[in-house]
Amino acid sequence: MGRIDALCRLFLLVAVACVIAACNLPVRLLPTVIPSPVPTAGPESSWQNIDDGLQWRKLIPNGDDLAQLIVVRIDPSRYRFRAIYQAGRAESLSRWRALEIEAKVIINANFYDENDFALGLVVSDGAAHGIAYQDRGGTFLVQTGEPAIVNNRSTDFSKIGDIEQALQGFPLLVEDGRQAYFAAGSGERTRRTMIGIDKSGNILILVAPFLGLSLAELSAYLPKTDLAIDAAFNLDGGGSTMIALPGPGYVQPSLDPVPAILAVYRRASG
Repeated sequence: MGRIDALCRLFLLVAVACVIAACNLPVRLLPTVIPSPVPTAGPESSWQNIDDGLQWRKLIPNGDDLAQLIVVRIDPSRYRFRAIYQAGRAESLSRWRALEIEAKVIINANFYDENDFALGLVVSDGAAHGIAYQDRGGTFLVQTGEPAIVNNRSTDFSKIGDIEQALQGFPLLVEDGRQAYFAAGSGERTRRTMIGIDKSGNILILVAPFLGLSLAELSAYLPKTDLAIDAAFNLDGGGSTMIALPGPGYVQPSLDPVPAILAVYRRASG
């Protein structure tokens, strides 16, 4: 995760979050040529269309604005997914956007060490990096163009066949539509990045841009929403959390550069 002093980071997040909440502002909005409604602070929003097969909305867990979640729903029949990894070289969100100008959505991916090497498994365009987690967490993978989420504990990665793209994180938050993570105590509240799949096969990206909820609270909350989540797991968060969306021009930069991302592209028509 980040290399900025944890106390300084927490102070910064709280200060920024309080200002945004008090002023009723979104995180950051950039000019856009595509008119699209922007969810405003306050009540939970309905799905907002960014493009055909790409929508977003905002959820307010337990009425707590600082715990809000930005949710992106992606139709995999219209969009393709690519895990991108630069071993030992981390980039800011602005740099990743410059490198992947065709990407419609960008989020951060795997946890990584102090030398900017990804932890767990990353597969980018068929090239595998790292060692797969098999004792915890989940994997987002793409095989024959189809995305899926699997439980690492019950998956034999030596027999899973050709994987085109993959990224890993932990813990598993939702499995078979039910809470999958339980922990004693309240847990840490911090920015979060998560990925899931709903019962219709849509990919869900969830980002908590402010203080978020603890992992156990998220695991309990997500199955109770109307998102119809079948499975979901946690990616790197805190200073690494980032997201960029088209349409409303919503950008949440990370506090720290990251070496791995998930990029989403429009499929070629015809």
